[in-house]
Amino acid sequence: MATTAVAHDFPVLEREGLVYLDSAATAQKPRQVIDAMDDFLSHHNASVHRGVYPLMVEATERYEGARDRAARFVGSTAGETILTGNATQAINLVAQAWGRANLQQGDRVVITEMEHHSVIVPWHMICRERGAHLDVVGVDDEGQLLLEELDAHLAKGPKLVAITHVSNVLGTINPIEEIARRVHAAGALLLVDGSQAVPQIPVDVAALDADFYAWTGHKAYGPTGIGVLHGKREILEAMPPWIGGGHMINRVSFEEITFAGVPARFEAGTSPIVEGVGLGAAVDFLSGIGIDAVRAHERSVTAYAMERLQELPGLTIHGPQDPGARGALVSFHLDHAHPHDVAEILGRQGVCVRAGHHCAQPLMKRLGIGASTRASFAVHTTPDDVDRLVDALVEVHRIFGD
Repeated sequence: MATTAVAHDFPVLEREGLVYLDSAATAQKPRQVIDAMDDFLSHHNASVHRGVYPLMVEATERYEGARDRAARFVGSTAGETILTGNATQAINLVAQAWGRANLQQGDRVVITEMEHHSVIVPWHMICRERGAHLDVVGVDDEGQLLLEELDAHLAKGPKLVAITHVSNVLGTINPIEEIARRVHAAGALLLVDGSQAVPQIPVDVAALDADFYAWTGHKAYGPTGIGVLHGKREILEAMPPWIGGGHMINRVSFEEITFAGVPARFEAGTSPIVEGVGLGAAVDFLSGIGIDAVRAHERSVTAYAMERLQELPGLTIHGPQDPGARGALVSFHLDHAHPHDVAEILGRQGVCVRAGHHCAQPLMKRLGIGASTRASFAVHTTPDDVDRLVDALVEVHRIFGD
């Protein structure tokens, strides 16, 4: 894949001296996404689902077409694909709708030590509300999930396991298909946070056999304000709605309300229409490159970054040391400089990285640090970008090193 050609698709990268290495936080948007959203607002803008005039029909076709393409991109179906505000809302939907209907006093939910707060907080909240136990699977010193601990927790008969597909700190790629087999053998359901996975590795929700799979548009080169939840139809149909309002109903009276079918039941209110159109364009962008090509390129960049970073004194890389076992990011810390100082000095030189706990405070505690610096890569990242990162870190060492 010619990354220099791909880079031309991103207007923001035309800024002089900019090296964007924060795609794990939010990806930059290609012209195809920007143009699709602009075209919709300029020529097709209307509400959806609630009228028959031609403009509304056009809007509905574009919005529902985007749902269909997003579903097919990860091996799901439009009827099992709920469009939400983001991945956090998708996970909360499961916690609130499924959790309230199924969790009782003494039940158990299992999460892992490497989870983003978007997984930890919703399940902590619903478990506390319902009187259920929240069990945690640990990770080893290389950031790999301790599967024997998972098996021990599964032996206790949990109702649900929630796990990230790709860690946003460690880069660890979890073996979801194998985990799904173990979880289902124990009689539990599996929810997967795919926010970091969908933009960079091949994902087939049906093959993985996840009961719920959540991801977000803005990390997959689409806009903010749009997320996706895929769920098995029979499970979704048995779930009550979470948020009430327009569109999610069948009939309303003051005496009785009946709800719409799936997915409308979980999509109350005016849809994120232009965001959905942008999501569809982002999926088309990734499909045009080919997700296998995306993975091959980002794996190569990650390997090069790990090789170069290990040249620097006092630098520790967190997560698997094999680039093939991790996603397109490297989280690290320097013995002689706080991550926030590192990020500020790099930012002065145009190198954009993330510093902090990355919404994973329990994982930071496991690693024995308060924060880390994270460089994350994308389809447009080049070896030259990595070299700029390393050169900037040399300057950090000059300022703070012994």
